[in-house]
Amino acid sequence: DAEIESSEEDLRDVLVSLLAEVARDYVDLRTFRSRVTIAQRNLETQRETLDIAQWRAKAGLATDLDVEQARYALEQTRSQIPTLRQGAETAAHALAVLLGRPPGAIPELAEATGPMPAPPETIAVGVPADTLRRRPDVRRAERAAAAQNAQIGVAKADWYPKFTLLGSIGLDSTKAGSLFTKGSWDYGIGPKMTWNLFDAGRIRGNVEAQEALEEQSLLQYRSAVLQALQEVEDALVAYVQERDRRGSLDAGTEAARRAVGLARDQYASGLIDFQTVLAAERALLTLEDQRAASAGRLVANVIGLYKALGGGWTSEGAEDVEDVEDADGVGAMKEMETR
Repeated sequence: DAEIESSEEDLRDVLVSLLAEVARDYVDLRTFRSRVTIAQRNLETQRETLDIAQWRAKAGLATDLDVEQARYALEQTRSQIPTLRQGAETAAHALAVLLGRPPGAIPELAEATGPMPAPPETIAVGVPADTLRRRPDVRRAERAAAAQNAQIGVAKADWYPKFTLLGSIGLDSTKAGSLFTKGSWDYGIGPKMTWNLFDAGRIRGNVEAQEALEEQSLLQYRSAVLQALQEVEDALVAYVQERDRRGSLDAGTEAARRAVGLARDQYASGLIDFQTVLAAERALLTLEDQRAASAGRLVANVIGLYKALGGGWTSEGAEDVEDVEDADGVGAMKEMETR
């Protein structure tokens, strides 16, 4: 039974990995599409800036240098769009393959629009030991250790005699006419004992071999637990840090957007030079692109945490992510080993 359960955990591990890959590819697709939209929006802003520079140059209020710098910035932004579209199409191809379709068989994926899936405000991960036991690799190692422990019992059973009850039934008659009469029935029953009394060396060696294999399986179980703890802790750190980074990018993007509006108004009034406008627009484009990438990375980190936790969790009886950032991994492992 333990071996069957171990095989079932292998299947569950594959399913969890497949679901995580599908989710990651979808997030990559949404991220690239969001970045394309941002680049196109900034392209329109830079086109308006080019119009302002051309108007001022015609009025003798600016030089052709301002016009060419505005055109250079616009074309530089335009050149980024094909690369971002390529990334979206590549993610769509990977997603189609994971869904069992040929690459390009779902063309609407690459052109899909919509908001990025929002990550949860808090993530409940529960008690570390109970959480890790949801992971297929930990459960598989646990089942393998249990199966090996059972093999020790099988090996030790050879020390003791085995009793069996044998029986037979048949027909016995000297005449064909009385073959099936009541007196022709013949039967026998009796006990049988077998004892490997002279195989003590072989039995002892087999028991020691099974005990060594059990120790090996326990070490593998410990290694699986430690690896699981590391993956969960790494995923938690990645999620928390990216969440904090996203907050800073949100604030920075809003400030950069206001700065662009002010710079364009002041340049149109002749109060500042064109370099200030270009610097403000470049800063806005960079921050908005980083913000979109961070949004995708934040969701991807949630997916990574989902996978590290074994493919699912509920909030019942669990703690929020802020409460488990300093979870005692060693204590969790010891708790699991005593079960």
